[in-house]
Amino acid sequence: MEPQSQVQSGKSVELTITSPLDLLFNPRSVAIIGATPRENSVGGVITKNLLTKFKGKVYLVNPRYDEVNGTKYYKSVLDVQDEVDLCVIAVPAPAVPKVTDECIRKGAKVTIIISGGFSEVGEEGARLEEELKKVALNRIRVLGPNCIGVYNAFNGLDTFFLPEDRMGRPKPGPLALISQSGAVAGAILDWAARRNIGVGLAVNYGNKLDINEAELLEYLAKDSRVKVVVMYMEGLKYPGEGKKLLDVLREVVGIKPVVVYKAGRTKAASGAVKSHTAALAGNYEIYRAMLRQAGVIEADNLTDAFDMAKALATQPLPRGNRVLVITDSGGMGIQSVDALDTRGLQVPELSESLQEILRKQLPPLAVTRNPIDLTGSATDAMYKFVLDTVLPTNHVDMALIIALMQIPGLTINLGNYIVEARRFNKPIVVVSFGGNEYVAKFESHLEESGIPVYHAPHRAAKALWALYEYAKIKGAIRGWVA
Repeated sequence: MEPQSQVQSGKSVELTITSPLDLLFNPRSVAIIGATPRENSVGGVITKNLLTKFKGKVYLVNPRYDEVNGTKYYKSVLDVQDEVDLCVIAVPAPAVPKVTDECIRKGAKVTIIISGGFSEVGEEGARLEEELKKVALNRIRVLGPNCIGVYNAFNGLDTFFLPEDRMGRPKPGPLALISQSGAVAGAILDWAARRNIGVGLAVNYGNKLDINEAELLEYLAKDSRVKVVVMYMEGLKYPGEGKKLLDVLREVVGIKPVVVYKAGRTKAASGAVKSHTAALAGNYEIYRAMLRQAGVIEADNLTDAFDMAKALATQPLPRGNRVLVITDSGGMGIQSVDALDTRGLQVPELSESLQEILRKQLPPLAVTRNPIDLTGSATDAMYKFVLDTVLPTNHVDMALIIALMQIPGLTINLGNYIVEARRFNKPIVVVSFGGNEYVAKFESHLEESGIPVYHAPHRAAKALWALYEYAKIKGAIRGWVA
């Protein structure tokens, strides 16, 4: 397949098309079978998304319409005269095999089947899915069925049928999401968008009749725009999937971090998983062992997953587990020590000579052992002094900075000092808490400058733990000990 050109962030970017998955994420043209002008319907939302945002060609297919608001509709995808790379199918389940066959005859290489009503609903749906599989096998690649498809913030491809006033769309960024559940994917993206977290690519694979999480992982590992992959998984479906996924995870983790939240951990939840995407939750301990063998970072919930992914995408890897804690609140400092210790990270007491240097410049009430408590008298200059004095030494490997901006001596300029400390090439995370505009401005400045901000010490501690865990994994690969 030849290269294609798409406009991304105001620049023309050459994308080499070498596989159907390239066309899944970066098609030159898309046909929507089941397109409709009815805005509150599944097909209507997808139609609006692609017509208003997608940078390639869009063809609308629905035999009920000829033209709506100046936009032509086709009776069948076979009536489209131009080439079609990707077909998005949003028609009732019984019609999907026939429509899929038409997409194949048209020459499309990949299809996203949004339609539900297959193996997730029972025996009748499973029979229909088998019929669909026979139609598609070795003739076209299939994402789905029973999925919401692909979101690509770089080129405007958006088949998520959740309206934008209900589900925010994240800005382009270094995180990618693979989700077995469509509703969960939509909620995650909405959550990320509201918090200004950049998610460049997201995909929901549903019943995975064909394309599965392992293949999607392999593809995203090769995309240089993706720095961290977050996975939400419920269970595997077919024999042999576990070994394949383990092999792929090991390969991908050697290239970039993978953070996984595995749902369906309890016996009670296993039945719900099967009725959701026709997957089998299985024994969680088996999954857990597999994830550990692969070297992925496992999260306990989706918030943790993105907390850790933010740090992994923006921070260098530490050489050890020793953390410098700087705070203007003794209570927050204590909470941080608890959270770090729980995760196996150390808050080492600084040497007497280093403490003496700090005491000469800090107020008499400041605590210099570590955590370094600047108290309510803290100023921007004090934080800068501590960072410049302690962070470059061999006493610590990373920093957790607590900055409660309600203290009168602190200004937005503190953010500049924290960003400048990146020159020491050690991970830095910040805890900030509050709801006023001043706090929000401080946090936004840090996040936009590549310093992750968290609203509680335990969340920041988990982020540093993830960096340390991945450093150990990469250490084994690179041949050095983290």
